[in-house]
Amino acid sequence: MRADHDHTHPVSFDPTAAEPDPHPAPPAVGRPLRIGVGGPVGSGKTALVAALCRALGAELEIAVVTNDIYTTEDADFLRRAGVLDPARIEAVQTGCCPHTAIRDDITANLDAVEALTDRFPALNLVIIESGGDNLTAVFSRGLVDRQIFVVDVAGGDKVPRKGGPGVTTADLLVINKTDLAPLVGADLAVMSGDAHRIRGGLPVVLQSLVDTPAAPSVAAWVREQLVLV
Repeated sequence: MRADHDHTHPVSFDPTAAEPDPHPAPPAVGRPLRIGVGGPVGSGKTALVAALCRALGAELEIAVVTNDIYTTEDADFLRRAGVLDPARIEAVQTGCCPHTAIRDDITANLDAVEALTDRFPALNLVIIESGGDNLTAVFSRGLVDRQIFVVDVAGGDKVPRKGGPGVTTADLLVINKTDLAPLVGADLAVMSGDAHRIRGGLPVVLQSLVDTPAAPSVAAWVREQLVLV
């Protein structure tokens, strides 16, 4: 016999809630700024990292750590693209859910950052790209100083208002692939309005790497963070 279900009391939750961060933030003096780039699979994280390396590589000493579950695909993409000396790119194979390696057990990523810092003592910036994850994925502040969260319009204009700590608490939210909006029926005004409302004043960038390959707004934000450190 089928049991009746009462749907009159929807679950209430805080869209900004995240698990407690198990790692304290280390001192920032005397080391490069670490910026994490997270977001769902296919949102354009690796393409954004490549764009930032191209835009900032002439003025900064940059290195990159990529995370994939089983492969080194993202690191290989960056190396093939020629955006950095291959020795400046380290690949972490997490073997587990991506958020585990950027939040819960950050040892492998810290080891990769340390290897790069030892190899290139003059580094100004290390970009750490998470493997593709969901809207709850945020970096430990024991691993990164700032975090960028990337979503794309192909998921529909509902994505920002779904919230989740990645959307609501990241230091910068990037709504990517805006050139696809007409093709998928996404309303950019709705996405922008919802993102600004749910983020409570934290910055939002809408961009298309097809239209602006150098990601100028995100690159400008990165420069600001370097000044603030």
